[in-house]
Amino acid sequence: MITRRVFATMLGATLGRGIRAQNRPQVTDRPAGSADLPTAIAGPPSAIALVLAPSNLGLRPENGRQPGTWGAPQALMEAGLADALRPVEVVRLARPRYEFDAQSGTRIRNGKSIRAFSLQLAATLRRALVSAQFPVVIGGDCSILLGSLHGLRLAGGRGLVHVDGHSDFSHPGNYNSKVVLGAAAGMDLALATGRGEALLTSWPQVGTPLAQDADVVQIGERSSGDPAFMKYYGDVFDTQITMITVQRVHAGGVAAAARQAIARLAERELRRAWLHVDLDVLDQAVMPAVDSTGTPGFDYAQLATLVAMLRASGRIAGINFSIYDPERDPDRRYARELVRCIAESLSRKEAA
Repeated sequence: MITRRVFATMLGATLGRGIRAQNRPQVTDRPAGSADLPTAIAGPPSAIALVLAPSNLGLRPENGRQPGTWGAPQALMEAGLADALRPVEVVRLARPRYEFDAQSGTRIRNGKSIRAFSLQLAATLRRALVSAQFPVVIGGDCSILLGSLHGLRLAGGRGLVHVDGHSDFSHPGNYNSKVVLGAAAGMDLALATGRGEALLTSWPQVGTPLAQDADVVQIGERSSGDPAFMKYYGDVFDTQITMITVQRVHAGGVAAAARQAIARLAERELRRAWLHVDLDVLDQAVMPAVDSTGTPGFDYAQLATLVAMLRASGRIAGINFSIYDPERDPDRRYARELVRCIAESLSRKEAA
């Protein structure tokens, strides 16, 4: 299923067909500085640090309006997220300004703003990681992955488990960036692995890429059976990225998928990797309040089991959740479901 998140990019590919290759938490309202920080993660995390990242910069506007994902952190907090997770600290990043028009010098929508926000997020996460905290980042759209990975790398970690109903692998090798203004939420994995503009692929003290292909496991891609997807974005299967489609998860079970991902992390000696969860990996039957709904997907129990097993492996340093849109959930029914799912996934001690 090709969703609106990637439709405009597909149009660019069509027009450019020749292009293919426990205590009350302390709450702060500013990102932490990083000048005086240690250079390595300080060991296994002992407590959750909750980071609210209200960005919608990586998404395209819809019907002339900016996307509503920026409101997700507040909606989930109002639904009881802090009470459920009992973090030792809550950090609230300021909402960045969404711009409808192209920014100068970039063919990625809000590209300069995404970089600035990513650097703020990275500084916050680096401090949490080197303080032996387990950061839980609540977005926002999928462009928050870039700041999350940068923070991980600054703290000495590496590697990525990318749980998403889309592989988010749009890049100038498979679409015409001169025709289409790119949306970072549909290209976050491509950017993280060094494909695209240096603005969002080259990072201070880290360089390019944030994650090597061989250090990435993607879980949840649902469109690999779609000929249009394979025509325009199937090059993700030609990389060293480990791909575990949602169909394979359903066929073999969530536990088997988690064990495969953990085995790959171990093979690559990835001891402190990042876990990215785009909530559109949930089936639209149980989660319609996301930017790009789709099926097949997970139910809440499957997602909670996957996250719990990955965290229990000891190889995950932190996690981000993205793409929930409270404007599509006016009575906050799905906000309450998400809080329960997130809390369960982070509280269970699931053996691998």
